[in-house]
Amino acid sequence: MAQTLTSLHDLDDLPFDEIIDVRSPAEFAEDHIPGAINLPALSNEERARVGTIYVQQDRFLARKIGAALVARNVANHLEGPLSDRPGGWRPLVHCWRGGQRSGSFATILGQIGWRADMIDGGYQAYRRLVFQTLYETPFAGRVTLIDGGTGTAKTRLLDHLTQQGAQVLDLEAMAQHRGSLFGLVGDTQPSQKAFESLVAMDMTRLDPNRPVFVEAESSKIGRLNLPPMLWQEMIRAPRLHLTAPLAARAAHTVASYDDMTGDPARLTAVLARLVPYHGHKQVDAWQALAAEGGFATLAAQLITTHYDPRYRRISRKDAPAPTTINLPDLSDDTLSEAATQILSQTV
Repeated sequence: MAQTLTSLHDLDDLPFDEIIDVRSPAEFAEDHIPGAINLPALSNEERARVGTIYVQQDRFLARKIGAALVARNVANHLEGPLSDRPGGWRPLVHCWRGGQRSGSFATILGQIGWRADMIDGGYQAYRRLVFQTLYETPFAGRVTLIDGGTGTAKTRLLDHLTQQGAQVLDLEAMAQHRGSLFGLVGDTQPSQKAFESLVAMDMTRLDPNRPVFVEAESSKIGRLNLPPMLWQEMIRAPRLHLTAPLAARAAHTVASYDDMTGDPARLTAVLARLVPYHGHKQVDAWQALAAEGGFATLAAQLITTHYDPRYRRISRKDAPAPTTINLPDLSDDTLSEAATQILSQTV
């Protein structure tokens, strides 16, 4: 009997060992249930081929060709990724809407002896729950924002809060972006839907009776939009504003962006994007500092000339007045002490 999802909580409570997404790799890459593995019933090319035959030629022929392709692919999965699964393994299988791909896959697994089941409505049912969580349901937690200028170690403070048992939503980690012009982590960000899946599942696991700490952001992180219900809560949330000496901020920035300082071509390209804001003369000077390895000086100048002025222009007319936390340095000991102080005052 197919499993009906009534809330995202169900995904943690269902008695299955693994979620298998049998959609094509392209579908899986756009978005999937966090933690699911992709064992495609049809490849991208095979799915396109079967779909074309179904629409343009003959539906029966498309089903017959599709069944043969699915059978071959399932055989490959059984001899490959699934070869070590024990007899008592319980997989939960889904495709786009709980149709033929997942049904065929689950039937074969069931014939082997595994207690396989499907998600009623497939990915579409899951996506509706994500949408309801992020776009239709008020955020249930008590948000506290960790705010401060560039280089004040906000993300590291979140890590220390997590280590001390606090609830944290690390939006930048989920967005694979550090929230600045230099902020992309890796080659690309996830899709908007994939980002929303991560946020929704993390939100679902929060205890609404405890505070949740979130780094202050604009309504976008890189090219990704923050979910509206969470964003509205962030606007109204109390803010803890971090300050630190400029030298400490610059050193922290250099250490945090070692992927950038270790890639001269990438750093040069990003600095060039500052020309519209500061002109060629200033950016050329920054390019020279980068070429010479003067990263601490470069970071300090970017903080004082570019980031701090832009930070001061951010409108916070609907936000409560912040509580300032003055950090003498950005060592782990100092951040750990700050986390302890914050928790003692907010829990």
